[in-house]
Amino acid sequence: MKRRYCDDLSKQKNKKGDAMNVRQWLFLSSVLMCSTGLHAAAGPLEAKGLWLTAEKDAVVRLDDCADKAGAICGQIVWVKDAASTSSDCGVQILQLTRYDQDAWRDGWVYDPRDQKKYKGAVRVKDGRLNVRAFVGTEVLGKTEQFERIATLPPAPVCKS
Repeated sequence: MKRRYCDDLSKQKNKKGDAMNVRQWLFLSSVLMCSTGLHAAAGPLEAKGLWLTAEKDAVVRLDDCADKAGAICGQIVWVKDAASTSSDCGVQILQLTRYDQDAWRDGWVYDPRDQKKYKGAVRVKDGRLNVRAFVGTEVLGKTEQFERIATLPPAPVCKS
């Protein structure tokens, strides 16, 4: 009888030990997943730089706005047909004032094709710049993807 009682006690200890190991494993794996997610998330500085449009006919430079502290602005700095009088060289195409979680928001995006300003959001995802223009709510918008480039393509370059 005494031996059976001892066997039951050792089984209970093993069950508690197994439960403790499972809890520890779950805790450690959740900590690792969270830290990996934080490390991979793009920050507000990630959007700055040179971006080639999807049509590969223009380059936009995103940087701090000169006239609005804490905001980000985008200006066309290279156009395939920069020599043309109808060129969009130098046109500011976006100004967003607040970085929230994963995107720049609260401002506008200008579409040179229809010459209209829209509400906008800009986020970097998978190394690409997603520029979303919308009316009303972000869900009802259109996104264009830009590709990061290190340097401007060869001439013609917009005159400053």
